[in-house]
Amino acid sequence: MGARPYAGGTTFRVWAPAATAVALVGPFNDWNATTHPLTSEGEGYWTADFAGLGPGTGYKFHLTTPHGELTKNDPYARQVTHSAGHSVVVDPNFDWEDDAFQMPAWNELVIYELHIGTFYTPDPERPGTFYDAIEKLDHLRELGINAVEIMPAAAFPGRLSWGYNPAHPFAIDGDYGGPAGFQEFIKQAHRRGIAVILDVVYNHFGPGDLDLWQFDGWQENDGGGIYFYNDWRAETPWGHNRPDYGREAVRRYICDNVLMWLEDYRLDGLRCDAIAHIRNVNGTTDPAHDLPDGWSLMRWINEEVRARMPWKIMIAEDLLGDEYITRAPEEDGQGFSSQWDARFVYPVRDALTAPDDADRSMAAVAEAVLHHYNGEAFQRVVYTESHDEVANGKARVPEEIMPGMAASWFPKKRSTLGAALVLTVPGIPMIFQGQTMLADGSFSDDQPLDWGRAEEHAGLVRLYRDLIALRRNFGGNTRGLLGQHAEVHHLNDEQKVLAFIRREQGGPGDTTVVLCNFADQSHDNYRIGLPRAGRWHVRFNSDWQGYDQEFGNFESVDCEAETGIYDDQPFHGTFGLAPYSVLILSQEPG
Repeated sequence: MGARPYAGGTTFRVWAPAATAVALVGPFNDWNATTHPLTSEGEGYWTADFAGLGPGTGYKFHLTTPHGELTKNDPYARQVTHSAGHSVVVDPNFDWEDDAFQMPAWNELVIYELHIGTFYTPDPERPGTFYDAIEKLDHLRELGINAVEIMPAAAFPGRLSWGYNPAHPFAIDGDYGGPAGFQEFIKQAHRRGIAVILDVVYNHFGPGDLDLWQFDGWQENDGGGIYFYNDWRAETPWGHNRPDYGREAVRRYICDNVLMWLEDYRLDGLRCDAIAHIRNVNGTTDPAHDLPDGWSLMRWINEEVRARMPWKIMIAEDLLGDEYITRAPEEDGQGFSSQWDARFVYPVRDALTAPDDADRSMAAVAEAVLHHYNGEAFQRVVYTESHDEVANGKARVPEEIMPGMAASWFPKKRSTLGAALVLTVPGIPMIFQGQTMLADGSFSDDQPLDWGRAEEHAGLVRLYRDLIALRRNFGGNTRGLLGQHAEVHHLNDEQKVLAFIRREQGGPGDTTVVLCNFADQSHDNYRIGLPRAGRWHVRFNSDWQGYDQEFGNFESVDCEAETGIYDDQPFHGTFGLAPYSVLILSQEPG
């Protein structure tokens, strides 16, 4: 489908079942609809080969229909001059050079979510581009990040957008650098050992500059025509523009889009936005508004991806806690690899932002630590900040804690407590752009990230780097953080202290204990149960003054485990524990 260049020309193919004639128009023929006709293939498909029209050719389709003469962009266009402009034939040959990237194991992923337009903007007169973002990839690599998740980059109206209003689903936005810019970004990320995941939007298209709307003139009930439902099923929170998941050509269109990103662009995974609105009109569990075709579409796509590229990760944003989203298709599931976990982010943010210590529920935090889907720890993505959680009336965690004073002690202490939790609980951890440098306020597509904060808060950046190193077991002594097993063995709701054990196979260098203090109270000798005899080393103390000059540098030293049952563990020990702090403990490998 679309424009497929070959040596000496290009094949054009389009689906327009209501059209009685289709022609190719563009600057090459002065937009004359009589010189380059397409031939009907039947079932609404039209095609033609045109010699001499190669990459760089600007074009549109001219449709003659019972509803009038229409000039439309190619639904499969991989490049547009701008969202209201015309389509461009793209050269499929990109020099990937020595790119032979291997996707990290999913239990080793640490994801960094970013928005290209604001991530790094050296020119204040324009949004950031993929080429700009490449300049900060070394920073992410040094941080320990091995996957970036890009907010949607399909062409959208205007220069500024979050990207969740795709006008041309197959085209990379020109202001971001177009297809070549995206390919170069992916190649450069791969060179640095960083996987690239793209956010895609299939719950609606548009609404602005949407040539798919009434594409060939046909519609019912003033609906969107052949690409959309034309009845009550079309209604979404973003307009009357839900794709028709039951129509074969539309199902193929969306599946082709997925495969283009994963195969042609060599992406390592996709994050599918708001899939609750693909499987249900209202995005709820109300069966009266279910969309079985939406469910079966996403299951089919996940089956296709798993059959072709099982190492690539498919992440769902569903946020309704449904384990069937990440259950295998052969077990009646939808087949996603992992899903954003509302059962982590909401209770943990509540615990971090509550003004009074008494209002922090350790039972709720413990449940968030242990939650999983289908008995698999890494079928969930855990985070305290994402694009949704730091906007839409909400703000960054430090800002929520003390509005207007995000750089003061309480926000720094409690937000880093949350970060330590994200990077030690079972699940795939994700941080949002700027989180490591204490970005304040709320996310907005017209507010570039202030990279001066990376220097200003260099200690906090180091805190995240140290946590990620422990999470990925760089030192060889915290392998348990990569494992399936988690056990909350200490829960003190009175003093707001929680401890849990992580392990992969167990033993020294593997079994890891995480001790969290959710109160503004220090403890010189806080006792917890320990699962093994021997010396337990403090690998991380979030109160270390090297992370921030305002931190207390509270003494937390290594401990020799004492025999005696405590917290249902055969041994126990005591540790110094600062307010709103986390300790990570493990033993030397045997």
